[in-house]
Amino acid sequence: MSSEFSEGEPLRLAIAGLGAIGLEVASRVDVGAVDGIVLSAVCARDRDKAAGKLKDFSTVPDIVPLNELAEHADIVVECAPASLFLDIARPAIERGRIFIPLSAGVLLDHMDLVEKARKTGARIIVPTGALLGLDAVKAVAEGDVKAIRMVTRKPPAGLKGAPYLVEQGISVDGLEEAKKVFAGSARQAARGFPANVNVAAALALAGIGPERTQVEIWADPAVTRNTHTIIVEADASNFTMTIENVPTQENPPTGKITALSVIATLRRLTEPLVVGT
Repeated sequence: MSSEFSEGEPLRLAIAGLGAIGLEVASRVDVGAVDGIVLSAVCARDRDKAAGKLKDFSTVPDIVPLNELAEHADIVVECAPASLFLDIARPAIERGRIFIPLSAGVLLDHMDLVEKARKTGARIIVPTGALLGLDAVKAVAEGDVKAIRMVTRKPPAGLKGAPYLVEQGISVDGLEEAKKVFAGSARQAARGFPANVNVAAALALAGIGPERTQVEIWADPAVTRNTHTIIVEADASNFTMTIENVPTQENPPTGKITALSVIATLRRLTEPLVVGT
């Protein structure tokens, strides 16, 4: 990152979506949690509801239409439904912004955006989100990797309504024991569970790609937290890591750590000391 991001005017942040993640990020930036970054704009489906959420902010950002968001910012964070991903991503990348997507699963099917960013000077930064150990995954991926697998266990309510379950007619109601509801590639997982396993996309992008990265998803009535276990076999290192994330009350498929990961990602853009790969 060049010195222009640590000197002079603060970077302007725009947030697409004011749900559990977007509002938390907005609130923290508003109180000065990240030096050198100010909240300039947001967009939300319900403008009046968004205005109500923002009314007590020290500096109320502009509430703008989705297609104008990138015009008001240097950094655009996408915290919106996956169906809106391209409407947020394309303007941000065309204008050379820093684009931070949480719907990383959609990015797997639109990698042309990376080439577009190369031409416009934009940067696409995928936060770790609800996962762990992507620094280690990125490191071993510089060498030979035999296999990377992720096993996700979630309370059944956190998986209910996922497109894959609906298409396959798989019910997670009334489970008394863990049920494996999916096994396949990270690409397939991201398509079938867009609100649940964007972590699979982040893992695939950090490591060996969406086809070679394998994913299992379990609906488990015995767990109260969204749990992800990563198993890596590589020439440089073999390791297994597990994270248990506390779900947000507003949106059970989303862990509380996700918003904090966005804040940590923003902090990397302006701080003089950066730790980790």
